[in-house]
Amino acid sequence: MTVPVTRRQLVTSASCVVAAAAIGLPVAARADTVDVAELMKPSTLGDIYIGPDTAPVTIVEYASMTCNHCAAFTTQVLPKIKERYIDTGKVRYVLREFPLDPLAAGAFMLARCAGKDKYYAMVDTLFHQFGKWVVQNPIPPLLAIAKQAGFTQQTFEACLQDQKLLDGLDEIRKRGSQQFKVESTPTFFVNGERVVGAVPFEEFAKIIDRHLKA
Repeated sequence: MTVPVTRRQLVTSASCVVAAAAIGLPVAARADTVDVAELMKPSTLGDIYIGPDTAPVTIVEYASMTCNHCAAFTTQVLPKIKERYIDTGKVRYVLREFPLDPLAAGAFMLARCAGKDKYYAMVDTLFHQFGKWVVQNPIPPLLAIAKQAGFTQQTFEACLQDQKLLDGLDEIRKRGSQQFKVESTPTFFVNGERVVGAVPFEEFAKIIDRHLKA
């Protein structure tokens, strides 16, 4: 059983993350497949997705909020995928939480607490402002971002102390690791095909197009 995210954990975690982000390198892409039916079984918290249920291609991304390559995907690649494939009904996109540290868990908790309608907007804001809150003392900038999404000091702290929510995120992370062998972030599954690492839009488009033609 995990414990609620504390201020000390956030600060300690941030120190390690800042150091790691400075030397982080993209992971080379590799591919294999997993069973789609198993992959799409919902967790206790459930999936939050964008795109239609009827889309012929589903992309599942396992990401960590403190992963700089995940931030790059969300800010640079995902908007292009959304314009070409999601908004045209060809792709459904699912983000699954795979926090690699307490700071990432805390950020995901805030996104979940923002509500389903604001979840992706919160994730997008956090990734766009990655450099502001993945710092030695992340609490003030995280609180400022949360307040923009409608949080108060009290709801901010209550969210980070939500044991049930934290356990739910940990369930998603453990299932991704144990059942689908997710070892790093970002890891994607495109109709079950594993794609690992920082993948440019052009390469991602080729993978999506191949599944659309299948």
